Formats: sequence, C-alpha cells, structure tokens
Amino acid sequence: MSLLGESELGVNEMDQNMKFMQIAMKYLPEAKQSLGEQDIELDLEKMQPLLQLFLKAMDDAYELGKQDAQE
Repeated sequence: MSLLGESELGVNEMDQNMKFMQIAMKYLPEAKQSLGEQDIELDLEKMQPLLQLFLKAMDDAYELGKQDAQE
C-alpha cells in the first residue's frame, strides 16, 4: 500500500490529499526540530499510520469548511 492509498481514492481525493501532504511538509522542519529536541527520531515509514490519520482529519476539516461555506 502506498503512502496515500491511491488505489482506494478517486482523482479528486488524491489531489486533495497531495495538497494536505504539501501543507504537512511545510511544517516538517519545525516538527523535526521539536522532535529532535526531545530525542525522538522522525521515521516516515513508521509514521505512515499517523499520516493516514492526518489525511482523514484534514479531509474531515475540509468537508466541515465546505459545509460551513454553503450555509
């Protein structure tokens, strides 16, 4: 299974997930620094389940914002 689970997603969802991952990568240096200060190694392979959870949370937040914009 790939990082974003492309086989399970439509094209629009993949595009949205890529945007979410770009947002996450924007803050990656800050996260690495913070984790490094706490002697926690950042391993992207081990983080895959957390990244999946992050994508689900971002999708829920996106849908909530979309609903609010329509009201």
